[in-house]
Amino acid sequence: MTVLPVPAPGRTPPRALTIAGSDSGGGAGIQADMRTMAMSGVHACVAVAAVTVQNTTGVTGVHPIPPGIVAGQIRTVVQDIGIHAAKSGMVAEAPIIEAIVQTCVDVGIGGGHGSAEPHDGANGCTVPLVVDPVCASMHGDPLLEPHSLAALRDLLVPLADLVTPNLDEVRLLTGIEVVDGATQRDAARALVDLGARWALVTGGHLRADADGPAAESTDLLYDGRDWFEYSGPRVHTGDDHGGGDTLAAAVACALATGAAMPDAVAHGKDWVTRCLRWAYPLGAGHGPVSPWWRLQ
Repeated sequence: MTVLPVPAPGRTPPRALTIAGSDSGGGAGIQADMRTMAMSGVHACVAVAAVTVQNTTGVTGVHPIPPGIVAGQIRTVVQDIGIHAAKSGMVAEAPIIEAIVQTCVDVGIGGGHGSAEPHDGANGCTVPLVVDPVCASMHGDPLLEPHSLAALRDLLVPLADLVTPNLDEVRLLTGIEVVDGATQRDAARALVDLGARWALVTGGHLRADADGPAAESTDLLYDGRDWFEYSGPRVHTGDDHGGGDTLAAAVACALATGAAMPDAVAHGKDWVTRCLRWAYPLGAGHGPVSPWWRLQ
């Protein structure tokens, strides 16, 4: 993979916005997004949707940010700084999701099949939106109340240029249990039917794949017409906290530089695989994936 270039000294880099929750343990959420964006030569702007109380063993508290404050963060950044891509992660609850969707439509972020007529963003075009639909814990348990999950599925996913669920999130969003390549394709179709322009069904949690060896992890990208497969060696590590955030952030960074979606996803796949190889233990639970390989 050719990594994204770091801008020359004094030159304004591409800008990307992450709309997500803060991780007090520094392993996932906005902190993971900003690490990947910085290492990719992209300036990170943030809209904090929730503050979490968490460490490597789990989340013990969540404080949602008032919807108007979340919306204000998005609007003020776009109006002054301008962005080239955006991604969302943990968005906490239905009122926040509703505020995010309305503000993104107003300022020209997102272009899923289910979105309103495209608006011009700060850069003269609709800004691509990557939705990491954080709605399940690392153990597969729901993180959102039913009405908030419905808002994520019915409002935010249709605005997505790309949606990047893991297999537990696919199950919550579509009702499809992905167990092999065939059900992985069924899930991708269902996500596009929900309104996303592109759907990426990741295979990192797939224990056995009828279409390939278990040693491989295959992600599947679909836009309602064409299929793209991205295979790579499965990295066996328990230190994988922030992997989904990192993948989505890396794709957003590539989109911010003008990459086409299939190329941006290829970049994200390679990036997160390298980050998994560089993951390190931390605390008593799951350590984070690490983009420090970029410093080599």
